[in-house]
Order: sequence, then C-alpha cells, then structure tokens
Amino acid sequence: MTLATELNAVTEGVRQKLPADMFATMEAGNLKLAASGLADRVLKRGKRMPDFELPDANGRLVRSADLRAKGPLLISFYRGSWCPYCSLELKALQTRLDEITAKGATLVAISPQTPDRSLTTAEKNALRFPVLSDAGNSVARQFGLVFTLDASLRPVYEAFGIDLAAHNGDDSFELPVPATYAIARDGTVLNAYVDADYRKRVEPETILGWLNPVAPAA
Repeated sequence: MTLATELNAVTEGVRQKLPADMFATMEAGNLKLAASGLADRVLKRGKRMPDFELPDANGRLVRSADLRAKGPLLISFYRGSWCPYCSLELKALQTRLDEITAKGATLVAISPQTPDRSLTTAEKNALRFPVLSDAGNSVARQFGLVFTLDASLRPVYEAFGIDLAAHNGDDSFELPVPATYAIARDGTVLNAYVDADYRKRVEPETILGWLNPVAPAA
C-alpha cells in the first residue's frame, strides 16, 4: 500500500465522520492557504539551507552542520503528533530508514512542538531517527514554511481536541506547511517536496530516488 492510499483513507474517514459544514470549513481553509502562494515562496532546489541547532526529544542539541558532515541530510517538517497524516508519513519514513541510511543519509523530523511532545511522537510511532523541536517555528520560518492557522479552522481543531498552545508552548497558532527536503553535504537543497495541502506527502520511494545521485560508492 502506498503512503498516498493511506492518507486518502484518513481523509475519507474524516469526511464520513464530520458534519458536512465542518468538513467544508476544512476544505475552504486548505484552498485559502493554497491561494496564498506560500508554496511558491519556500526554499527551493539549488538554494542553500539555513543551518540550525535544535533540541531532540531528550533535550540534546542537534546541529545540522554535524549531520551534513556525515553525508546527505533528509529533513521532514511535520505539524505535530496530533496530526494523523504526519504520523502516517513518519511511520512510512521509519519503514525505509535502513534504506535511507544505506545511502549514507541522515533523517530528522522537525515540528514546533515542545520536546515532551516530540518524545510522544517518537515513542508513539516507534521512530529511530531524531525528532527535533523547533520552538516558535524559527527554522521552519527560514525555510519559508510558516503560516498562521486561519481563525475559521480554530474551532474545528478544538472540536478534535487539538490544543495547539499546549503542543507548541505558545499561542501563536503558527504551523509549518509539511515539507520534505534533501540536503547535500555543502548545504545545497538537492530536492524538496512542499504542498500547502497537508493531506499530500511525498512517497518514501521518491525520497530514496533523490538520494541515488549522492549515494556513497560501493
């Protein structure tokens, strides 16, 4: 089963369970974000990534420069442990982790959640790669990924029991657009997938293909 198939199943389940007006509000929010042009302003292929230093789920600082020194760096920006689409994507990446590392790459996931919430993400999804906390979306902002959740969607999130302030440690209602980046040793963006529709994610098979040109020699 592809990741897209799993993601579509979640959307269909939400469609069937939610009142029609609430689902329509979610659809309208997605269209509004897409129309904002945010996805056109994000960090693109061929540009240099901003280096970062972020805490992992256990509070240890992780430096992107140190990771890049080992080989290609894969970065998955996700919204939070509360997002079922993000969980599916992270699990899909975990299933291909051995193949990713065999190509000499290092994978990390980044969200605006607090370290405690990041630890929940790692434990819930049995992740064996670093899950980093980007307080205030400082790194995601440098990649051009940050937006403010539309006011019309906040009651919908509350109805789902999602308390963004508790998860992220602030009341900004800011989130990153989910995105996946492949970075070369020198910090250049090799490839990227960014879609304003959080229900769409890049397939792990595609990501592995990004790494083929930079895989270590046998």
